[in-house]
Amino acid sequence: MSASSPSRADATAPAPQPASTPPSPPPPCGLAEGPGPRAQPTHRPGLVLAVIVAAQMMVGLDATVVNVALPRIQSALDFSPTGLAWVFNIYTLVYGGLLLLGGRAGDLFGRRRLFLAGVLVFTAASLLGGLAHGGAWLLSARALQGAGGAMATPNVVALIAVNFPEGQARTRALAVFSAATSASLSVGMVLGGILTAWASWRWVFFVNVPFGALVALLTPRVVRETETHPGRLDLAGAAASVAGVAGVVYGFLRAAGSGWHDHLAQGSLAAGALVLGVFVLLERRAAAPIMPLGLLTDRARAAAYGAFFLIPAGMFGVFYFLGQYFQDVLGYSALRSGLAFLPMTVAMFALIRTVPRLLPRLGARVLLTAGMVLCLGGMLWLAALSPARGYAAGLLGPMLMIGVGMGVSTVPLSVTILSGVRPQEAGAASGMMQTMQWGGAAVGLSVLVAVFGAASRGEAARPGASAADAFTRGAGAGFAVGCVFVLAALLLGALALGRKRAAP
Repeated sequence: MSASSPSRADATAPAPQPASTPPSPPPPCGLAEGPGPRAQPTHRPGLVLAVIVAAQMMVGLDATVVNVALPRIQSALDFSPTGLAWVFNIYTLVYGGLLLLGGRAGDLFGRRRLFLAGVLVFTAASLLGGLAHGGAWLLSARALQGAGGAMATPNVVALIAVNFPEGQARTRALAVFSAATSASLSVGMVLGGILTAWASWRWVFFVNVPFGALVALLTPRVVRETETHPGRLDLAGAAASVAGVAGVVYGFLRAAGSGWHDHLAQGSLAAGALVLGVFVLLERRAAAPIMPLGLLTDRARAAAYGAFFLIPAGMFGVFYFLGQYFQDVLGYSALRSGLAFLPMTVAMFALIRTVPRLLPRLGARVLLTAGMVLCLGGMLWLAALSPARGYAAGLLGPMLMIGVGMGVSTVPLSVTILSGVRPQEAGAASGMMQTMQWGGAAVGLSVLVAVFGAASRGEAARPGASAADAFTRGAGAGFAVGCVFVLAALLLGALALGRKRAAP
């Protein structure tokens, strides 16, 4: 998923569609198709698209591929149960925090150049991650992966726009790209299980190296460069946004391991909140802000952005906790754990592709409400987690509810955010959407892990409690707090769509 900057000649906007065709969701990378340099037909369109899609799938896979490998990583590198969350969070934190900066840099220096540099950084970081012999080494590699992904993915759709002429060729390319991007999150869970079971957890990183090298080799030969535009990078805003969110995330994760009375945890939370306040001031005064705050003056859009932050804040705990629960509590192999996620991810993918056809008939508000109610019901079900129920009776039902709910909910919010946006702001609007999504994942998971740590410690102190009991109790408490995030997203989403309906 990716972002772009607000004012540029090649900012993208949704491709025109016949009146009889239901609107498609915005491309998952965070950009929309639109005006820019006229694309010339490429002599090898299939190869161009394969190169671009392969890079996007690498980055998307790494958001989930490590989840099934987390128990092996924990034992190999001696992570604490709460410190293990950093393996996921450091990637989403850096990736989400730098998306808008990566899109803006593509404007200034050329999108193919930034795309290629990002692929090279991501590939090198993957090699370093696979070679890691300590927790700090692995976390540094994961942060570098996030930076590489943030350089590459914001520029992907603009490269499609400049390499495929407007019309059927471009629409077909975007459809393939959107499907591959959505599928990458699902494939990541299964692939992580296969690689961990058949080889080693290190191969969830090594697998990127040959694909990244091939993409880097082919990109300058087959992908056409975009025009560059003069301007400045909002480095101060980018640094403040990442530092502020990192402070908040670190504070919660520190409290997860040391308790809420820990002075470093309290200080980190306060410092993070202060830096985020500074970020808002910087963006209000910046000539070319990395996050145009003017997009939030529309209350409906601001509410939709809030919902986009809260949904992953509650939902990403499902991947994180269940990936360990399957192996540490139910005794599943890594492969079986990856396959256990398949019903949820297939349901999610199928609904994301189906909802655009349902939207004109049922309306955005009905779909969002139904989706969020399903997610809330699934989370409440998971909050009563019990190993005695097993997979079929205790987990399959809520996972299917969550998969369907998330698939139904994403498109109505996306349409609300992009509705009424001027073409020159479409990239910034959709880029902010992806930044909210990944920022919500990082902050939300840190909160859930903090709750998990407190609840599991309390259960572990009970006489006769096992490690499985402690993990189950902690995960159930995390899911219960996730319900609060989902309920808040439901209320904000209803507010956003209600205001849009009332608008002229």
